[in-house]
Amino acid sequence: MSDRPNPYTPPGGPPDVAIPSAEIFTSMGADGFYRMLADFYRALSVSDIRNMFPSTEEALIDSSRRSAAFFIQICGGPPTYSEQFGPPRLRARHLPFAIGEMEKTVWLSCFMDILEDAPEKYHFPETHLPGFKAWLTAFASWMVNRNPDTTP
Repeated sequence: MSDRPNPYTPPGGPPDVAIPSAEIFTSMGADGFYRMLADFYRALSVSDIRNMFPSTEEALIDSSRRSAAFFIQICGGPPTYSEQFGPPRLRARHLPFAIGEMEKTVWLSCFMDILEDAPEKYHFPETHLPGFKAWLTAFASWMVNRNPDTTP
């Protein structure tokens, strides 16, 4: 999994936050998620953490589609992600990447920027943005696997 023998685990364990509303998927549909995540991955590809993401356009698109399938599932859509890739276990899947506070902050900032226009561009229900952002923030914090008290 990881070449680091004891990856850092954020205190408190997995986040205790409500999963996003199924009304998000009802409003956006799969197409809205695929478009939103494609835009998000384009933003990541020019961010300070671009080295953590595929360098070819084709691989970046594949990654964005896989991520979209996860978000579709978590937001009440069909379980396509689990059917194609197995249980999400995203913390375990991210262990090969050194994720510290800086990486988390950049990732979250890119996503929050995409969400600014999400109601208009992707039909994201505006009433569910606060809950989704809270969930996203907790999710991003749970992905941190590098101790903030040490250097890489």
